[in-house]
Amino acid sequence: MNRLERDFFLGFIKMHILHHTAKEKVYGKEFRDELARHGYEVSFGTLYPIFHRLERDGFLRSEEINVNGKIRRYYGITQNGQEILELSKIRAKELFMELFEEYENGK
Repeated sequence: MNRLERDFFLGFIKMHILHHTAKEKVYGKEFRDELARHGYEVSFGTLYPIFHRLERDGFLRSEEINVNGKIRRYYGITQNGQEILELSKIRAKELFMELFEEYENGK
């Protein structure tokens, strides 16, 4: 994968994280499995820094929860994260409509 493809996919992954954390709290392994269902092969060495950066930048918050004797760090969206998600959805929809308008026009 070249650098530009990687940049695009990292952006998609960030939006995916915000989308899912707006619905419910998620943790790393569970979310990595979710990404794999969508065809993203992401290592923990890539995924966790994204979570940490989104948290540091104020878009996510985390909490440690004891699950059957194991401590898991769950992430949820913040108000700032919700706001950037909504703005990103508007911009993504606008872009995708433009990208695929030729299919709507029968080409």
